[in-house]
Order: sequence, then C-alpha cells, then structure tokens
Amino acid sequence: MPDLLIHSMSELSDLILGGLQLAGADHVVEIGAEHGGMSSLLADHTGARGGTLTSIDPAPKPEFRAWAAREPHVRHIEEPSLAVIDTLAGIDAWLIDGDHNWYTVFHELTAIERACRRDGRPLLAFLHDIGWPAGRRDQYYAPERIPAEHRQPFSHEAGAVLDTAALVPGRGFRGMGAFAFAVHEGGPKNGVLTAIEDFLAEALADGRDYAFAEIPAVFGLGIVFALDAPWSARLADLLMPFHRNALLRRLEDNRLRNYLQVIALQDEAAGSDRRLRSVAW
Repeated sequence: MPDLLIHSMSELSDLILGGLQLAGADHVVEIGAEHGGMSSLLADHTGARGGTLTSIDPAPKPEFRAWAAREPHVRHIEEPSLAVIDTLAGIDAWLIDGDHNWYTVFHELTAIERACRRDGRPLLAFLHDIGWPAGRRDQYYAPERIPAEHRQPFSHEAGAVLDTAALVPGRGFRGMGAFAFAVHEGGPKNGVLTAIEDFLAEALADGRDYAFAEIPAVFGLGIVFALDAPWSARLADLLMPFHRNALLRRLEDNRLRNYLQVIALQDEAAGSDRRLRSVAW
C-alpha cells in the first residue's frame, strides 16, 4: 500500500508514549516489529529512562534486524511471542501488535498477566488492530502455529470488505500471500477484540478487574491496565477523551472506505496491466 495510507501503531504514539510516561515504564516489550516505526520511538523512550526495549518477532524485516543490532538498549528475540513471554522478567509495559487472532492474543494476555503477577508489576498492555478488519476476524501470519481446534477456516486470497461478514474473492483488504483471514467475521473465539473481551471476562470471574480503553482510530488501539496501579487514574484521564469517541469512529469509518477504494483502484490498474501484457504477448 502507498505510504499515504496510514496503518501503523506509531500513528497512535502520542497516546502510547504518554501512557508509558505516566506509568513510569522503563522496561517495555513490543510484540510484532514490522518495519520498526513504533520500535524506534519506544527505543528513544526506554533509552532516555535508562531502560530496555525487548522486541519479539519471529520474522522481522532485515532492516529491523540490522537496526536492533546497532541499538545497545534494544534486545530482539526472533521467536513466536507465546514461546518467550514467560521467560521475561521485570517488564513494565507490553505492546501487542503481532499475530492478530483470538488464540494468540488471548494467550499473550494470559501469559503477560501471569508474568506481571509473578513480578509484582501492574499490568499495562497496548494492543493494536482491535477494530476492523481483525477485531472480529482472525488474521494468521502462520496458520500452522494455531492449534486446529482454535483455527478458523481461512483464506490467503480472498479479502475483507466493510459491511460484509464473508470474505470476497480477489477484492478488499487481503494479505496477497503474506497472511490469511478467517473466512467469516464474528462468532466465538474470532478476532483480537473478542480475545480481549474473553480475557477480561475470565479475569473478572476470578476476581481480577482491569480497565479497558478503546480508541477507534487507525485499525483500533486497546489499552488494558490494572485498576489498582498507582498511575491508573492519571492514565484513565489521558485516555477518556478518546475512549469510544464517536467522532473518531466516524473518521475511522471514512478512512477505511477510502483505504478500500484505493485498493480497488490498485486492483483495477493491475488488471489493466495484465490485460495489456497479454495483448502484447
């Protein structure tokens, strides 16, 4: 996609970095590095505080791997998140922007909570892609890593479009081989937001209550944090104006429709190019 189509968690960095500052977060874990746009901001934050950034991504871009190797206070772990969260200690905050599906996110949150309770740290997690298209529809970068009983029927070729629960062949937001989407949207154990809700419901049933803020912009940002943290009231004050904000939600809907229109124009141009090459051949 062209760079003008904003999509990165870094677009929400003012809120994220503001939250980290309020929480006094020195040691931060980022799950999912992509091109490192958010990583560099987190490295600046943790470096200024004498802390560390731990990045977890099993398949980072070569440019990111080279960047991380040059940064003395950045540690990169090239493994799936669920294989390493339990090995990390003393973490103040977690950013989750990796594999956007119910199984992975639910178990990431469960493992993070376990680590926080073990280390006596209040839970603070920022989660990207809680909105459309992955909020209620699983996305798989590596479907084989998801147990079969938790894996939705999926497609690498069909795409997600707004106002349609089923994927559409050859149209819409799709991975083009890089990732797969669940064929259908909605239902149990499907999507990032569903995973968060299920985690929060299970925690509440066991007497553990967390706050949850939902920022409906740039594919959606969710913040889960401990209500008894000394900084929780100040963080809530920071987030409240943006929480489920109706104007942001309308702007995001407009952005997504424009995003999908650009994809449609790209598909049309690619189809025209293929037809021209066929005629020339």
